[in-house]
Amino acid sequence: MQFHEDSVQPWRSVRLDTLVRLRWVAVIGQTTAVLVVYAGLEFDLPISACLAVITLAAWLNIALRVRFRMTQQMESDRAAWLLAFDVAELAILLFLTGGMQNPFSFLLISPVLLSATALPPRMTVLLGVFAAACATVLIFYHFPLPWDPDDPLVLPAFYTMGMWLALLLALGFIGVHAWQLTEESHKLADALAATELVLAHEQHLSQLDGLAAAAAHELGTPLSTITVIATELERAIQADSPLADDVKLLREQAQRCRAILGKLTELSSSIEPFDRMPFSALIEEVVAPHRNFGVTIGVTLSPYEAAEPIGGRNPAILYGLGNLVENAVDFAGRRVDVVVDWSEDDVGVTITDDGPGFAPEIMDRLGEPYIRSARDRRLNIGGTTGGGLGLGFFIAKTLLERSGAVLTFENHFAPRRGAIVAVRWARADFEQPAGNF
Repeated sequence: MQFHEDSVQPWRSVRLDTLVRLRWVAVIGQTTAVLVVYAGLEFDLPISACLAVITLAAWLNIALRVRFRMTQQMESDRAAWLLAFDVAELAILLFLTGGMQNPFSFLLISPVLLSATALPPRMTVLLGVFAAACATVLIFYHFPLPWDPDDPLVLPAFYTMGMWLALLLALGFIGVHAWQLTEESHKLADALAATELVLAHEQHLSQLDGLAAAAAHELGTPLSTITVIATELERAIQADSPLADDVKLLREQAQRCRAILGKLTELSSSIEPFDRMPFSALIEEVVAPHRNFGVTIGVTLSPYEAAEPIGGRNPAILYGLGNLVENAVDFAGRRVDVVVDWSEDDVGVTITDDGPGFAPEIMDRLGEPYIRSARDRRLNIGGTTGGGLGLGFFIAKTLLERSGAVLTFENHFAPRRGAIVAVRWARADFEQPAGNF
């Protein structure tokens, strides 16, 4: 199963209901602040103009609620325009109440922060530039800061410039940081969704194998009965009867069905042929699809006195180990070695190759869903090597860890070359039925 970057990158958008609710919060907060300053503190400010600006924002909310469905996902450009309105509305309020001297000027960050978490970077940059432009204008053009006329407050120009610079730095730092956190969250969610799809696919294939074996077992008895009856009918009917050829054909086809089902039942002598298997057989099933690709794959069973573990035919283990072996084959020079060992307490498999090894710059981040190295080495997407994304590696690691495994990654010490991937389970975890993972 292959994954490509275009198929996993989220289409970033925001619900209209979210924007409307946040604007109502802003309207309530702005109205409260203006009334407290004007009526509570009895400071002089253009109350009518301030309330008119706030009322305009409230009417916009009402118009949006009447015109559109609140559950509608807004296109990124339309959402950006609505957030730009919020910046402009707040800038006008600040213009009427002291400009950058007003401590509420830092609220200009809010629309940019929301854009960073919900809209594409291009929209966030444009919105941040607009907010910075508004802040710059407010340094030079604004009404006086509401204050006690008997004890006027005069702020130094350097302080106002410091407020402006702090706002610009906050716009950049908080915006970038919020975007990065949201992007990582989206990528992890997409990678986990891809993992669930892979697991569901592998489980479906495993279930089909089990159904085929069960069908072979259940259909054996009725086919035997059909064959016996067809044989008796063939003996009882005269050779020159018009039904003789049909009865003969019926017997032959019944025998053919029995032969086909016999091949299925030969895969295992149990009623559930694919349910459980020895560890060595599981490894062979993992390795077999990757032979005959120009790379020698050697499988070594380390001798132990303990009995060989019998584990469930777990799709998570099959896919996870298969992806690791495939990754090793893709980057190996000539040989991949798979060493299997077990004891009374644990079960393990070590996969090594003679390729270039893991790039040093990504060693500490192996298993993350999307990583790039400077040389794009040892990172595949379900078996491809062109994209530099570690989604396939992440899926394999996640599925194996869900089965109870612990994974370690390292490179051979010089002068040897190649990567080493070790996977180890507690024996009790490995031997539990597959359905318990």
